[in-house]
Amino acid sequence: MDSVTLAIDGGSPTRQTMLPYGRQAIDESDIAAVVKALRNDLLTTGPLVTEFEHTFAKSIGAAEAVAVSSGTAALHAAMFAIGISPGDEVIVPAMTFAATANSVVYCGGKPIFADVNPNTLLIDPIDVERKITPRTRAIIGVDYAGQPCDYVALRTLANQHGLQLVADACHAMGGKDSNQSVGTLADLNVFSLHPVKHITSGEGGLVSTDDIALAARMRLFRNHGITTDHQQRTKNGQWFYEMTELGFNYRITDFQCALGMSQLQKLEQWVNKRQYIAKLYDIAFASVEEVSPLLVRQGVFHAYHLYVIQLSTENLKVGRDQIFAAMRAEGIGVNVHYVPVHLHPYYKMHFNTRLGVCPVSEASYERILTLPMFPEMSRDDVFSVVSALTKIIGYYQK
Repeated sequence: MDSVTLAIDGGSPTRQTMLPYGRQAIDESDIAAVVKALRNDLLTTGPLVTEFEHTFAKSIGAAEAVAVSSGTAALHAAMFAIGISPGDEVIVPAMTFAATANSVVYCGGKPIFADVNPNTLLIDPIDVERKITPRTRAIIGVDYAGQPCDYVALRTLANQHGLQLVADACHAMGGKDSNQSVGTLADLNVFSLHPVKHITSGEGGLVSTDDIALAARMRLFRNHGITTDHQQRTKNGQWFYEMTELGFNYRITDFQCALGMSQLQKLEQWVNKRQYIAKLYDIAFASVEEVSPLLVRQGVFHAYHLYVIQLSTENLKVGRDQIFAAMRAEGIGVNVHYVPVHLHPYYKMHFNTRLGVCPVSEASYERILTLPMFPEMSRDDVFSVVSALTKIIGYYQK
C-alpha cells in the first residue's frame, strides 16, 4: 500500500478527535442521584453505603457485598479477610494490573506468578497447579478483559490443597459463566468502580461473598480496624470504640454510592452494548490474518471491559509499539493491557522475578493491543477503529 500515507507520516488522520479506549457515561439521572445524596445529613458512612451494598449483592445473587474506596482497596481488604500474612504465598496471573499482586504484598505475602492461556490470556490452571507449595494460601483468578476464568478447575485445585479462591472480577461485572453470575464464582469476588469500568462511582470498589464472617472482617478493615463506625455509634447513642485490627481508611462516601446505584440500573444494557461492539469487531477482523481477537470460553457471557487483539507481528514489518503509535496518530486511543507484573522493576528487585518465568504472558505482551470499547461508542466510531487498523496493517504487511 505504498500509495497510502499514514497520519504518523504526515497523512490525514482517520479521526480529527481522539477516541479513548474507555470512558464513563454520566446522565441526568446520575447527577440527580448525587445531588440528592449531597443534600443528606451524612456524606460518608451513611445509609446509602449499606443500601448500595445490599442492592449490588442482590443483583448478582450474593449474600454480602462490601463497598470500599477503590478496586485496589477491595483487593487489599480481600487479602486481609482471608488472613494473608508474612511467609504466605498467593498465586496470581502474570497478565494483570499490578494491584492484583500488590494486594498480596501489602499484607506481607509473596505473589507467585502463574502463566496464562495463550488464546484467552486467562490464568492457566495447569501452571497454577505446578506452582502450589506448602506455603500457598490462596489463588487469585483475574477475569481478564471481561470473561471469567475457569473457576471449576481453580475450585478443584483450591479444594484439593485447602486454599482460598479469590476472583479479581474488576473487568467482568455483568458477566456470567454457565448462567452463574460473576461475583458468585469464588470465595471472595472483587470489583472496581473506576470510570473506565462497567459502572462507576468515580473511584470505588466492591467485594462480594457468601461468607458473612469475611464480610465483617472487610468492614472492620475499611474503617481503621475499629469495631463500630460513626453511624452505628450515633444510632446506639454511644461514643466508645475499640481498634482491634490494624486497618485502613478505605471508606466510600454516600454520594459515590448514590452514583453507583444509579449506574447499576444501566449495567445490563451497557454490557449488551459492549457485546454488540465486540461482535462488530469480530466480524470486521475475521478476514484480517494479522489480527486475532481473544477467544471466548464456551458457556461464558462475556462482559467486555476490554477488547484485546493479538497481532501477528511475524507478518508485519514493524512491532506492536509501532502499530500503537500509528493508531494514536490516526486518532484512535488504543492501549496495552498489561506489562506482565513480574517484569516490573519493583518485582524484579524485591522478589527476584525475571524474564522466562511466564513465557506465554511475556510473548503475548509483545503482541497485544486494546481497542476502544465503551457503551457510548457509535457504529461509526467502531468502523473508524477498524478502518485505521486495517489501513495500518495493510501498510506494514511484509
